Amino acid sequence: MEIIQIRNSLSKVKKRLQSGHLTLGFIGGSITADSRSMSNWPEPVTRWFVESFPQARITVENAAIGATGSDLAVFRAERDLINRPCDLIFIEFAVNDFNTSSEPRMRAREGLIRKLLADGRSELVIVYTYCQRMYEDMSRAEVPASIAEFEQLAEHYGISSVWVGQHAWNEVKKGRMTWDEWLPDGLHPAHRGSLSYGQCVISYLEKELLATADLDLAATEKPLATPFNVNHWGHVDTLSFEEVQLEGPWITRRAAAHMPWVDQILSTSAVGAKLSFSFKGKGLALAFDYGKKSAEFTYRLDGGPAVTTCRDRPGWCEDGGWFRIYWIADDLPEGQHHLELEVVHGNREDCTGTNFHLGLIGIIKGE
Repeated sequence: MEIIQIRNSLSKVKKRLQSGHLTLGFIGGSITADSRSMSNWPEPVTRWFVESFPQARITVENAAIGATGSDLAVFRAERDLINRPCDLIFIEFAVNDFNTSSEPRMRAREGLIRKLLADGRSELVIVYTYCQRMYEDMSRAEVPASIAEFEQLAEHYGISSVWVGQHAWNEVKKGRMTWDEWLPDGLHPAHRGSLSYGQCVISYLEKELLATADLDLAATEKPLATPFNVNHWGHVDTLSFEEVQLEGPWITRRAAAHMPWVDQILSTSAVGAKLSFSFKGKGLALAFDYGKKSAEFTYRLDGGPAVTTCRDRPGWCEDGGWFRIYWIADDLPEGQHHLELEVVHGNREDCTGTNFHLGLIGIIKGE
């Protein structure tokens, strides 16, 4: 597989640059998210745009969140990217989707792609980074499944892709940088590794936006392709907290400063507090401000058996601040459904609190 796969001409991006304004969007995990040191790979890419197109005002909307995958992104796409609005969006989820099974990650990825393309403004580029679990495949010159599946969607929808993880791997093999300069913890690039990722993306952009800057500006609008998977999650919605029935001490709060991707949270710390709501659709997900001090909960869907959550709390997890998704169901019969939920203590050593901070109620709808 080639590192750079060119499948579209970025004609809309060229027009926006000529008009004097371009908004860049980024969505992915911690490898792509804004960092305090401003050293992740979107930074050199953004600076390249500023340097290469001084006549244009460049705006950046970095909507990447650490430890999140494309399943949460599909619910965030409209608020965090489409409504901004972004002209060129870089998608980076091959790493964070790695442990998700094939069918749900393909449904989520295609849903995200279809939502972004249906808006009609944005052009997309898919970026593949690296995690240690890809080592065995790449050492045999094979494409990891998480990337290979993304490539199926890229080919189907005519989206260019850049395998920055392979580019960095090649740099290590050539002696241009050491492994620990690239990935001191096996996952997150240090400054040199992020620069390698960024330079690889820039190589693609130079080919598309500089070498062919005056070409293909009159490209015709293409209709959205038929679905690759008819069960994609391209039709999603969120339920307002106003539609939730509450029992016990609940508060709707403005999200804390460490949760910039959430407007409000529905909050309690009372064991035994309850909520319920009805929704129409075929899937339901809840997303939380999650951490070691988070409560667990027991729920019943459509009057079925009670299920009590037991979510892991990795060592890197702090008391809160992880915007974490939990799937109630993703393959229900299309129609009306009802959820009842009660807050409980996790009753484990690693569960050190009872904070229940609900940030999003996501619903998958049919066509």
